Amino acid sequence: MISKRQIKIITSLHQKKYRKSTGLFVAEGKKVIQEFLNSNFELDTLFTTDESLFAFNPKVTLISEAELKKISFLKTPNKTLALFKISEVAAAETEGLIVALDAIRDPGNLGTIIRLCDWFGVKQLVCSETTVDCYNPKVIQATMGSLTRVNVLYTNLSTYLSKTNLPVFGAFMDGENVYKANLPKDGILVMGNEANGVSDEISNLITEKIAIPRFGDMQQTESLNVAMATGILLNEFKRVDF
Repeated sequence: MISKRQIKIITSLHQKKYRKSTGLFVAEGKKVIQEFLNSNFELDTLFTTDESLFAFNPKVTLISEAELKKISFLKTPNKTLALFKISEVAAAETEGLIVALDAIRDPGNLGTIIRLCDWFGVKQLVCSETTVDCYNPKVIQATMGSLTRVNVLYTNLSTYLSKTNLPVFGAFMDGENVYKANLPKDGILVMGNEANGVSDEISNLITEKIAIPRFGDMQQTESLNVAMATGILLNEFKRVDF
């Protein structure tokens, strides 16, 4: 059974202010939850319609499918939902390849970028204070557990970039062809807002502008999705490791 109070708390966690006040976030589905269970994140409570999925966990509460539908943020609930405690942010990395996000607003884009960082071995993701919260339920689902391996830091991006000794690369439509650019192993890659790109304030702190060239005959495509562009650029940065 799940109490009315628990239902109220869980459903409130779609809002950042309640995640902040409770120190909790929601993860759904066996794979995602298992990733968090195997990490340093601390489990608060786990609800499931199939007790055999997590039979040896003392914090498991068996609930009905109707109850799961009341607390799930998914259109089709996936048998299990867990509450984890938001962990303290680790100290920021100062070397290697770092990705910085300037006002990314779409949860799906942020979640995908976190997965890309995980795939390409980027341990540090620096987000502007106007970037969507990484503990948003949609972000958590899109990361598929990669949040457990990527340190996400929210800060004043302008201040952060002005203090770094690393070269700062920014993605721009009029930048240097990334396939011809000399890319280092250590540096910061800045990706801009979905609609407006990198802001003027952050643009002034970019040391090298890079771009993904268009190959279509018509060349009328306005831009790439920011997560897709991040994947292409990370692939080029990581080529220097081979």
